[in-house]
Amino acid sequence: MMETWYYVVVSIDGDYAHLKRTDIPSDDLKLVARALLPADINEGSRLKYEMFQYELID
Repeated sequence: MMETWYYVVVSIDGDYAHLKRTDIPSDDLKLVARALLPADINEGSRLKYEMFQYELID
C-alpha cells in the first residue's frame, strides 16, 4: 500500500527545493531536486507525493 504525503514548497535554491510536510506536525525540511518536481512550482506551492511522483495541487 502506497502512502500519500503532502508538502508545501518553503524555498527554492537553484536546482533544489526545500519542502515541508503539511499532513503531519514536523519542522523538518526535505531537500528535493527540482528535476523531480513539477516545472511550474513556486515558493508556497502545495504538492502531493504519491507513487514516487510529486503533483501540484490547489
